[in-house]
Amino acid sequence: LAARRARLSMVLTVVLGALAAVLAGVIFQDGQAVDVIMSSVAKISPPTLYAMAALAAVLVLFLLTLGAPAKGTPSLRCPATEWPSGKPARTSPSSYPSYDVNAPKESFLKVNDMLIEEICAELPWAYELPPNEVQWVRDMLQYNVCGGKMNRGLMVVECGKEIFKATGKRLTNEALVKFAVLGWCVEWLQAWLLVADDFMDDSQTRRGQMCWYLQPHVKKIALNDAFTIEMLVYKILKRHFGDEPHYLQLVDLMLETTFQTECGQLLDTLCMNLTLNDFTIDRWTLIVKYKTAFYSFYLPVAMGMTVAGITDRAEYDKAREILMIMGIYFQAQDDYLDCFGTHEQIGKIGTDIQDKKCGWLFAHAYHTLCSPEQKKLLDKSYGKCKVNTPEEKSIKDLYTSIKLPELYAKYEQNSYDEIMKLKGSTKQVPWSVFEIFLGKIYKRTK
Repeated sequence: LAARRARLSMVLTVVLGALAAVLAGVIFQDGQAVDVIMSSVAKISPPTLYAMAALAAVLVLFLLTLGAPAKGTPSLRCPATEWPSGKPARTSPSSYPSYDVNAPKESFLKVNDMLIEEICAELPWAYELPPNEVQWVRDMLQYNVCGGKMNRGLMVVECGKEIFKATGKRLTNEALVKFAVLGWCVEWLQAWLLVADDFMDDSQTRRGQMCWYLQPHVKKIALNDAFTIEMLVYKILKRHFGDEPHYLQLVDLMLETTFQTECGQLLDTLCMNLTLNDFTIDRWTLIVKYKTAFYSFYLPVAMGMTVAGITDRAEYDKAREILMIMGIYFQAQDDYLDCFGTHEQIGKIGTDIQDKKCGWLFAHAYHTLCSPEQKKLLDKSYGKCKVNTPEEKSIKDLYTSIKLPELYAKYEQNSYDEIMKLKGSTKQVPWSVFEIFLGKIYKRTK
């Protein structure tokens, strides 16, 4: 694009220069030409002269700006990393799969297949990886990024569709696939976080299958795999958005969200060094805001807003306010289901009690609802018992006896009401975006 702009600027400059040279030649050859020209100009009405002068000024400004790069457009060249020849790799939108909005999950999965194939095709020539290592990456990605509900990724597509519709932008197949690509960036972000999280938490199952690190041939290699998935997210962004004016904004958004999530993970994991008395509702809220709400709720919407060209900070702030409430409520749901949901429901074995998690249920029980005698039971067993043991069951029975399920139901309704009070606070993001989120999470059971 920059090269085409430069060539067009050069052609127009040469044409205008030639016209000026011809005019100068005529005047030089015939001195009376000046009188003729001035006489002709005098016959032109003042408004017409003003219009002609304005047109000439606009043309000059156009020529001055035509060859310059647009503000905010990233440099397409990164010579330090353009090795070997062929990098950076780009995917032409003409090769994108057809995205059928009437079959969203199937279409979304096809985009993921495309991304995995692109990566595995690039690794041998761009990074000299042998066939065995390429197959490892392929198998690792298939195992860890697939198999989830894909709610976060699909929400990027849904948000993009709604925002494009509200702003009058044309929703092409290229736009849909690019929204899906961003959706998979969110899914891959979650995938690497879960691989690392399962390793740190000694989790047993994820998405109905054995955790990746528990595979006999994987074990500690899972940590490197988590880092690899994270880096591949940025390869995807560069391949599909490197030529877009909002590329840097997308990279910045992904980097910021990843760091926010890591801060939440730090707050969560350091609970192992704290006492149960430190597990307050305030600490729980801080953990889940940073560990879950930003990447699961704000990121998908902010991606759609960025691609749609929304630049008003106030609009992002209003959207974030709504989405933080949703994200915190969503994690309270997760905590509740970890305790009271079945393996068939949630696709994993709940380990929050065993892992000494600062959870919504525990924080309310320990600091608000338990008697001194009941707190002794938590002091004795919370974080010190295994899954499916009598000690774990005694804690779950305690939660039921102090009516935590009823308190959770009240909290769920209050969260919904708080969200609905903010309806209409965004101007460019239609409320339908938030309604889609609510429809997926309100009173969910899995």
